[in-house]
Amino acid sequence: MLDPKLRVLQLVAQHGTVTAAAAASHYTPSAVSYQLRQLSDELGVPLIEAHGRGVQLTTAARTLLRHVDALSAQATRAYAELAALADEPSGPFTVCGFSTAATHLLPPVAATLRDRHPHVRVRVIEAEPRRCFDLLLAGDADLALVINTADTPPTGDERFDQRPLLDDPLDLVVPEDHPFTRRRRVTLAEAADEHWIVGRPGSAYHDLVRTACTAAGFSPNIAHYADEWDTGAALVALRFGVILVPRLARLHDDRPVVRVPLSGDPAPARRVVAATRRGGAEHPLVLQSLEAINDVAARLLPTEAPEPA
Repeated sequence: MLDPKLRVLQLVAQHGTVTAAAAASHYTPSAVSYQLRQLSDELGVPLIEAHGRGVQLTTAARTLLRHVDALSAQATRAYAELAALADEPSGPFTVCGFSTAATHLLPPVAATLRDRHPHVRVRVIEAEPRRCFDLLLAGDADLALVINTADTPPTGDERFDQRPLLDDPLDLVVPEDHPFTRRRRVTLAEAADEHWIVGRPGSAYHDLVRTACTAAGFSPNIAHYADEWDTGAALVALRFGVILVPRLARLHDDRPVVRVPLSGDPAPARRVVAATRRGGAEHPLVLQSLEAINDVAARLLPTEAPEPA
């Protein structure tokens, strides 16, 4: 089992401050500092030094982390292989994901694992993508469903295994009397002059809309901020603007709004990625979870886009 102090060092390296690493690891800042001092004393080398308002890693720390990442991957791979040898899996297994995944994909998957393996204690955590990677790194989650954003680790990050899982098409939501409702499909570029309702800056939803609009060749005219789909739909219903909503997201049926499928080559979509710690992708419970997620997604995402209604 990897020394928890090494996990703490990994989180400090990822976040750049002791305070942020403490928040990600459920320790107090003083506890994080103490563990780093302990580790430094055990190894006989300094690991961090003050740098502005944060800290920076010493050469010794960066050298150590290369080995920590390799050791962590090897340990995770060993646990996965041992789990595959067990007659019946047992113990804790945690899945985490962004809000839509945590609402529509993870609960039925958790129920499948619970019913299939009564000795497994399944836990679901809803978290923003960046937080999901923190949970993986800290050993607090075994599988994460994420959307890659500007502040999440790149797909080539050697600490994680990341694999594309599914594409969730984006629909344009407009008031029920909007001209787009008379059409089967529109392109996102055709909505360039609309007023837009997006998530707050820094949120995954904000990044999703900005990225999609940029790919369509325009910068959205942002009129309002709303992080929840239903809040955005309420504003759309009163003609304050339009929103992009992933197909997996559900809206209340009583709103006078219409979901208009988008066309394009490719059509705008958000890619859902399955992430584990490096070495954990072949864990039998991870493989079963991914199979169950694909089954649920196949029911929720029809091959053909639904007619506007």
